[in-house]
Amino acid sequence: MISITVTALVFGVVFLAELPDKTALAGLVLGTRYRASYVFAGVAAAFLLHVVLAVAAGSVLTLLPQQIVHAVTGALFLGGAAMLLLKKDEDDEEIKKPADQSFWKVAGTGFMLILVAEFGDLTQIMTANLAARYDDPVSVGLGAVLGLWAVAGLGIVGGKALMKRVPLRLITQIAALVMLALGVWSLYEAVTG
Repeated sequence: MISITVTALVFGVVFLAELPDKTALAGLVLGTRYRASYVFAGVAAAFLLHVVLAVAAGSVLTLLPQQIVHAVTGALFLGGAAMLLLKKDEDDEEIKKPADQSFWKVAGTGFMLILVAEFGDLTQIMTANLAARYDDPVSVGLGAVLGLWAVAGLGIVGGKALMKRVPLRLITQIAALVMLALGVWSLYEAVTG
């Protein structure tokens, strides 16, 4: 039986924790380049896999040393920032039309980006904690998935709307700088414990 209370609580907590995270940023950047439905399909599938792993693992993920989690997260942020900053300018000159991109290519890109970037993330650990606390894996899993999907959807839709007013090159540079700052902060937390 699904508990609406637990589902709503988990949704709210996960949504708020993920909103300022790299996922909205990744969705925004992908949403500016590719068909939103394709991006969302890949991102949603990766989040579903992450939630299933977190709920299944329960409190085991919380046993990982926090410094290791911060170090890996920092490295991923820095890698993402480097990829954004070092890509060729000709990629920015023209946004590919959605019809030119296959579903599997775009969805696969979104899936792999989230799969790698979100592993061991705060919301995954939080979901494992909530699953262990409430002993209601279905309600916790449903709330977490819906919260993550909501943030991803906002990022993707926001990316499409933003592109009408702001050049992609500027969006990419801002995204890279934010990821760089998050990477430095995560590595700082890893070092200071």
